Amino acid sequence: MRSKKSDAVFTTAAKSEVSSVQRRILGIDPGLASTGWGVVDELDSKLTYVDHGVIITKADCPRADRLFFILQKIKSIIKKYKPAEAAVEILFFGKNVTSAIPVAESRGVISAAIAEKNIPLHEFTPNAIKTGVCGSAGADKKQIQEMVRIILGLEKIPSPDHAADALGAAICAANLKQITGKI
Repeated sequence: MRSKKSDAVFTTAAKSEVSSVQRRILGIDPGLASTGWGVVDELDSKLTYVDHGVIITKADCPRADRLFFILQKIKSIIKKYKPAEAAVEILFFGKNVTSAIPVAESRGVISAAIAEKNIPLHEFTPNAIKTGVCGSAGADKKQIQEMVRIILGLEKIPSPDHAADALGAAICAANLKQITGKI
């Protein structure tokens, strides 16, 4: 749903009511410009797609306003979908640490919104998500997106990329529980 340009949250058809699901998991791929999110339900080791989207902030807005916008949107998503737990990708520092700082700030406000509601938070490295979704840390982005599509029984790969990555984080959290028996 999109209400105005500065309030850009794209979603697909959604099931916002929580039925008798065993677990509802919110996956998030943090970013300052684009934060992906995805919701899956897990019942008896079967994953079901619920919804996904992306929160976009404008580059010409002050950073504090962009972070506040992300915080408010994540709170809104939590309120709507009522997840039992959440999964967030851990920041990977490459060669450009400066560009990682805004992502870390985004991750901070996301973590605060999740903590405010006492939702257990799983944190995964990119390689852990690749392994949790594809079975291999060497999987590329297209392989991960295709496996997300297959696992969730979707007709096409979820887009944009950040939302597909967020669904991958949620799938990884579900797989962790199935493997370890721990939340």
